[in-house]
Amino acid sequence: MKADLLLTNAMLATMAGDTPYGLIENGAIAVTDGTISWVGSAADVPPQATTIKDCHGQLITPALIDCHTHLVHGGNRAKEFELRLQGASYEEIARNGGGIISTVTDTRSASEQQLTDSALKRLDALIAEGVGTVEIKSGYGLDIENEMKMLRVARGLDKQRNIRVRTTFLGAHALPPEFDNADDYVTFICDEMLPAAHAEGLVDAVDGFCENIGFSVSQMERVFDKSTELGLPIKLHAEQLSDQQGSVMAAKRGALSVDHLEYLKPEDAKVLAQHNTVAVLLPAAFYYLRETKLPPIDALRKAGVAMAVATDNNPGTSPVTSLLLSMNMACTLFRLTPEEALRGATANAAKALGLQNELGAIELGKQADFNVWDVSHPAELSYNIGFNPLSTRIIAGKI
Repeated sequence: MKADLLLTNAMLATMAGDTPYGLIENGAIAVTDGTISWVGSAADVPPQATTIKDCHGQLITPALIDCHTHLVHGGNRAKEFELRLQGASYEEIARNGGGIISTVTDTRSASEQQLTDSALKRLDALIAEGVGTVEIKSGYGLDIENEMKMLRVARGLDKQRNIRVRTTFLGAHALPPEFDNADDYVTFICDEMLPAAHAEGLVDAVDGFCENIGFSVSQMERVFDKSTELGLPIKLHAEQLSDQQGSVMAAKRGALSVDHLEYLKPEDAKVLAQHNTVAVLLPAAFYYLRETKLPPIDALRKAGVAMAVATDNNPGTSPVTSLLLSMNMACTLFRLTPEEALRGATANAAKALGLQNELGAIELGKQADFNVWDVSHPAELSYNIGFNPLSTRIIAGKI
C-alpha cells in the first residue's frame, strides 16, 4: 500500500523500546491515514509514498504533550508575584482573598470569546515549541455556569488550531465565595456540577486540589466516588505544600496521575508504582514559588514510577508557556536526565492522560504526531534555554 507521507534521512528518538531514547540513527517513518504504518532504518524504507520529506539528518521525536495546564482563565496575578517577592507566602495570599479566588473573579466576569482569545495566545506559544496535545483543566469557575464555560472554551480550541485537547474537570480547586462550608460545596460538585458537565460531554477526567488550603482526602474521595460512578478517570494535585496522603489515596483508586509531589514520602513511591499511576512533575511551579523541598525523584526512579513533565501553565504559580523550559528545569532543578525529561513530555505524558496506546512514541499503529528538530542529538531539547529548534510540526500526518 502506498503511504501518504514518508519522512526519511532522519535521526529518530522513538521513545519506544529499551535503548536510550529508542534511538534509530538513520531512520524513516511512513504515515498512512494519519497513523504510523512503518518505522525503521532508512536503508529498508518502503519504496512508495505520495509525499517524501528528506529530513537531512534532523531529529524526529513524538510531538510534545503538555499533560497539566490551566490554560483557560481570566486576568493575571502579577501583583501577587510582587507580594511573594516581598515575603508573602502562597498560603498567606490565598487566605487573604488572593490566589485562586482572585482568578475565579476574573474568569467569571470574562465572556467565552474573551477567554478563548487569551487562551489562544498561550496555546500558540506551546504549539510553536512542538506541543501536539494539551490537557486543560477547569477550576476557575467554581459554579455550574462558569465551569462549563471554561470547559466549552477548552473544547473549542482544537477547532481553531491543529492540536489535540483533553479537558479535565477541576471543580474541587478552591472553596468559592458563596460557600462557607467545604463539605457542602463538595456535595454541590457531586450532585450538580460534575453531572452537568459530564452530561454535556465536556469532561475527559476529574481532578482536585488535595491540600491544607484545598480539600481533604475524605472530601476528594467523595468526588472520586462520583467520578467512578460516571465512568470518568481521575487525577489529583497532591503533596505540593504538605503531605496529606492524597497521592496514596488516588493511586489506590487507579488514578491516571498524581501531580506536584514535593512532599510525597519516598516510601509512598512504591504505591504509585504498584497502581501504575504517573507522577507528573511541575518544576516551573517549584521554581516560580521558590520552593526548596524537592520531589523524591530517586525514590520514584527506583520504584519504576513513570515520571511526566508539564508546564502547569496557570496565572498564579506557573505563568509558563514553554514545555522546553520545563524540561530544562526538570533536569536542572529535579536532576532528571535529558532522556527522562523528553520521555516525560512524550510517552509518560501520554500515559498521564490515558493516551499511551495512541500517542507519545513513534511506533507502528500510533497517531502520526511528530516534531522535526534542527538539532543533532535529543539531549539538546533540554539543554537550550530561550532557543526554539523546532523545524517542522506534523499532526495526524499533516505537515
